[in-house]
Amino acid sequence: MSERLLPTLADVRTAARRIAPHVHRTPVMRSRALDAIAGASLYFKCENLQRVGAFKMRGATNAIFSLSDADASRGVATHSSGNHAQAVALAAKLRGIDAHVVMPENAPAVKRAAVAGYGARIVTCVSTLAAREQTLAEVVEATGATAIHPYDDALVIAGQGTAALEFLEQEPELEVLITPLGGGGLLSGTTLAASSQGSALRVLGAEPAGADDAHRSLTSGVRQPCLNPETVADGLRTSLGELPFRILREHEVEVRLVEEDAIVDAMRLVWERVKLVIEPSSAVPVATAIFDHGAELRGARVGIVLSGGNVDLGALLFGSRLGT
Repeated sequence: MSERLLPTLADVRTAARRIAPHVHRTPVMRSRALDAIAGASLYFKCENLQRVGAFKMRGATNAIFSLSDADASRGVATHSSGNHAQAVALAAKLRGIDAHVVMPENAPAVKRAAVAGYGARIVTCVSTLAAREQTLAEVVEATGATAIHPYDDALVIAGQGTAALEFLEQEPELEVLITPLGGGGLLSGTTLAASSQGSALRVLGAEPAGADDAHRSLTSGVRQPCLNPETVADGLRTSLGELPFRILREHEVEVRLVEEDAIVDAMRLVWERVKLVIEPSSAVPVATAIFDHGAELRGARVGIVLSGGNVDLGALLFGSRLGT
């Protein structure tokens, strides 16, 4: 099998034009309080305010609107229990085609409801990766739908990179750009977008210490699986994809590890001081910027992509009053 082609900066720019009618141009926010704590100037790219509440809408939209009419007529399919599931469902709805989403039986009810609300057909499977992949293969075989991978797909990566491309248009003088790192779609797309700035902009990945497969992979030069991840950042519990690994390795992107208490503290600070609802995965790069006082961050203009804001509000105190 021939090696898959990597997406390029040109692909990110093409994706930005393609998805512009369908996604939000999200704002950038500041906080003097967090600047003081970090000892740096922090700029928050609010993808938590994106459609479906996460950056995932960008990649799914680019992949789905790239399909030929013939391929689109057969629909799309994916497996996910999180933000990618909602993104594929909504992007398919906007294109006017069918979406089949394989979700594990233990997926949160609120996420299943959101996917169904966008009109997707949900196929339930047992909660193992093998079962997800097998069920997705069966759906694709039965329907002829195109599978949309959440991060190991060139079109998805290019779409995710549009958040950083947009960020740099809004704040062209950033010196450091940090994103969370799970499967690697956002960070690798960000790396491609940042290449437009040359060596003037440093890109960092932020990964939970309890799910450190990307750090291990890039350190060893061999992609390693994420086994038994233990982190509150549920969106980052997946293994680094092949294409993201190749992009990050080629560009020598550095990964910073973040401990659990720092993730929780960072999320609380953003909720309290910036008045933004972010999910734990979004707090990982915030924790890097606030608590990692390395020389390259001190006094720098640091951009942080707040990747999503889909929090299970039923777990909060007022959830019981709403009957959720």
